[in-house]
Amino acid sequence: MTKIIDSFFKLKENKTSIRTEILAGITTFVTMAYILAVNPGMLSLTGMNAGAVFTATALASAIATLLMGLWANYPIALSAGMGLNAYFTFTVCLGELKGIEDPWKIALTAVLAEGIVFLILSFFKVRETLITMIPLNLKYGITAGIGLFIGFVAFQQAGIIVSEPATLVTLGSFGHFPVILCFIGVVVITVLTHFRVRGAIILGIFSTWILGIIAELTGLYTPTASLIPAFSMSNIIPPSISTTFFAFNFTWIADNLIAFISIAFALLFVDLFDTIGFVIGLADYAGFLDKKGNLPRAGRVLTSDAVGTVVGSVLGTSTVTSYMESSAGVSAGGKTGLTSVTTGLCFVLALFLSPLFLAIPAFATAPALIFVAFNMSASIVKINFKDDIADAIGGFFSFIMMPLTYSIANGIMFGILFWVTIKVLTKKAKEIHPLLWVISLLFVIRIISLA
Repeated sequence: MTKIIDSFFKLKENKTSIRTEILAGITTFVTMAYILAVNPGMLSLTGMNAGAVFTATALASAIATLLMGLWANYPIALSAGMGLNAYFTFTVCLGELKGIEDPWKIALTAVLAEGIVFLILSFFKVRETLITMIPLNLKYGITAGIGLFIGFVAFQQAGIIVSEPATLVTLGSFGHFPVILCFIGVVVITVLTHFRVRGAIILGIFSTWILGIIAELTGLYTPTASLIPAFSMSNIIPPSISTTFFAFNFTWIADNLIAFISIAFALLFVDLFDTIGFVIGLADYAGFLDKKGNLPRAGRVLTSDAVGTVVGSVLGTSTVTSYMESSAGVSAGGKTGLTSVTTGLCFVLALFLSPLFLAIPAFATAPALIFVAFNMSASIVKINFKDDIADAIGGFFSFIMMPLTYSIANGIMFGILFWVTIKVLTKKAKEIHPLLWVISLLFVIRIISLA
C-alpha cells in the first residue's frame, strides 16, 4: 500500500513522506476549519438554513480538495471563499436583490454560471496562459503580497490589530488575553521550527488552544463561546441539504438578464484573480514553478477550482476557491496531493465531529498564519528593482495593494495595470502579451464601474 501511495503521489521524487504529508494536510485543515463556522453564520443572513450550509460547505470543500489532490497532485485545499461569501450575502442578497423572495437562490444560480464559465476558460487554457504570461517580478510581488495579506488577516483574527477611526488600524489591547496567547503561539512555532521539530505548526496551534482552555477554566479569559468541545447525539449527525440542493432560480434570470450578468461577472472577476494570485504565490513559495517561472499542471489546478464552484452551487454554498491557508500545510512540509487528500478527508470527518473542529479559536490558528506570512513575505527580496522600472513598479503595487485593499484581486489588478502602463510609456509595448492587453482593458472597465 505504501508503495502504491508513494508511486501515485510521487513522494520520493518530491522528497517527502506519508507522515509529513498527512501532518501537513491536518495542519491546513485546522487553519481553515473556521470556514465551517463562519460560512453558515454569514449565509444564513440571506434566509438560507445554517445547518444545510454547514453540510454543503463541508461536502463541497471535501470534493474539490480531493479532486485537487488526486488529479492535480498539489497541496492546495479549497472551500467557500472568504470575501466571496460576504459579496454573496451583503452585496447581492441583502443589497442588489433586497426585497426579492429567496434572493440566495438567484445568487446560487450566479455562482453556478460563474463556475461554468470558469470551466470553459480552463478548457481553452485562458487562465493557464494568464498565469504563464504574468511577468516574474509580478509573481514575486504577488507571493509577498499574499504573505502580507495573510499576516494582516491573522493579526486581526487574534485582536493584535484593531480598527481605529483616525488611523484606520492600531494596536489591540494586551488586556485582551487572545493577543498574548497568539504571540506565545508564534514563539512556540518559531522555536520548534528552529529545532526542526516535525509538525511544528500544528503543535503550535494545539498548544495555543490548550493554553486558551486553561485560561478559560482558571477564569483568566472568558470567551464568547467555550473553547472546550461539547459533543451530543444531536450535533454529530450532519444536517440535511434538502433545502439548498439544486435550489436555483432560472425564472428570475430570464426576466432580468442584464442584472444577472452583472452579478455573475463580479463574482467571476474576484474569484478569477484571487485564485490566480494565490496559485502563483503558493507555487513560488513552495518551489513548484519551473525554471521559466511556469506552473506544471496549472490547468488541472484551475479546473479543480472551477469544478469546486459548480459542485458548491449545486449543494448550496457560495463560490468555492483555493485557500491561502494551504500555505500553512506547505510550511509544515506538504509537497504533493496527499496533503490535499488528507485535508479533504478531514472535511468529511468534520461532518460528524463538528464540535471538535469548530471549538478551535481564531487566536490559535492565527500564529500559524503569521508564521506563514513571515515565510511568504521573503519573496520581496526576489523582486528586481533595478533592471526594468515597469517590472519593479508592477511588483511593488502587487504586494502593497493586497493587504491595504484587503484583496488579492486588487493587488494583481494594480500590478498589471502599472506594468502595462509603464511598458507603453517606456516604448516597450512589444513585450506585452495580447492576453494581458485584454485583461488590462477589463481592469480599466472594472475601475470605471467602481467609480
